[in-house]
Amino acid sequence: MSNQAGSQAEAASGKPQSSWGAEDAAAATTDIIQFISFAIGQEQYGVDIMAVREIKGWSEITHLPKQPDYVRGVLNLRGVIVPIVDLRCRFGQGLTESTPLHVIIIVQIDQQLIGLLADRVLDIVSFDPAKIKPVPKVAQSEHLEFLSGIVTIESAMIALIDLDNLLNEPITIAEEKTPTH
Repeated sequence: MSNQAGSQAEAASGKPQSSWGAEDAAAATTDIIQFISFAIGQEQYGVDIMAVREIKGWSEITHLPKQPDYVRGVLNLRGVIVPIVDLRCRFGQGLTESTPLHVIIIVQIDQQLIGLLADRVLDIVSFDPAKIKPVPKVAQSEHLEFLSGIVTIESAMIALIDLDNLLNEPITIAEEKTPTH
């Protein structure tokens, strides 16, 4: 655009031409965060969209011995071995009877890819972080440590998963006293 045309546009709009897109940039810098929401049974959960690398349908996995119950096995994803975590089991609700309708949400935790087994993906939700409420601590439960908060979007409550704590094993007193050889 020539300077003359830019000046005419400036005069017509009352805004300098250089401000085009500035409103979009300002909107992009607001504190809105996005999560992928998904279901496990009737419950809704969410993970930060910035941690999600891929969503894929269920496929056969290779089971490994001596793993925690919630680690279903591993998946070869284009040459990268990805452990698959059964979230239903991890949350203490029993093993998922996987079918072709289930999905695996591939997330990155630190430098490792992890697959999260879920019933179905629901949506991408955007909200202000100020809307996140703390998880009520009614009873002592190690499962609460997997959640970073709860957010209500329209009429749905979504429990937000704390990926950093998802794979931490609670240390029991018996494990602390077991000598290593």
